[in-house]
Amino acid sequence: MYSVLLAIHSIFRWLVLISLVFTSYRGYSGWRSKRNFTKLDDRARYITATLGHIQLILGLWLYFISPVVDYFLNNFSEAVHMREVRFFGMEHITMMVIAITMLTIGSIKVKRMEDDEKKLKAMFTWYGIVLLIIFLSIPWSFSPFTSRPLFRFF
Repeated sequence: MYSVLLAIHSIFRWLVLISLVFTSYRGYSGWRSKRNFTKLDDRARYITATLGHIQLILGLWLYFISPVVDYFLNNFSEAVHMREVRFFGMEHITMMVIAITMLTIGSIKVKRMEDDEKKLKAMFTWYGIVLLIIFLSIPWSFSPFTSRPLFRFF
C-alpha cells in the first residue's frame, strides 16, 4: 500500500503544481490587465485549493505509514542529523502544511473580496507564494536537500 500511495502522491504533485501555475497566472494577468474576476478565475481558485487539500490528505496518510518517518520519529536524536531522513520526517511536512494553510487562507480571502482587481491581485500573491513554498519543498531529482524521481510509477 505504501508504494501505491507514494506513486499517487507523486503524480498528484503535478496536478497541484500545474493548477497553482495556472491560477497564479490568471491572477497576475487579470490584475495587470485590469480585467474582471471571471467564473474561470473562481473555478481555478476553487479547484487549486481542492487539489491542494487532497494532496495534503495523501501526504499526511503517507507520513504516518512511511518507514522513513517511522525511523525519524523513533530515532530522533540520530535521525535529525541525517539530511534525507530529516527532510521527510520534519522539513517536507512542515513546509507543505504551511503551504496548504496559506492556500486555504488565500482562497478564502479571494472568495470574500468584492473588488475584482483586489481579488486578482490577492489570488496572484497568495497562490504565487504557495507555489514558491511547494516548489522549494518538493524532493526534486535536482534538489540539494534530497532527491526523488520526477515521475514515480506504480
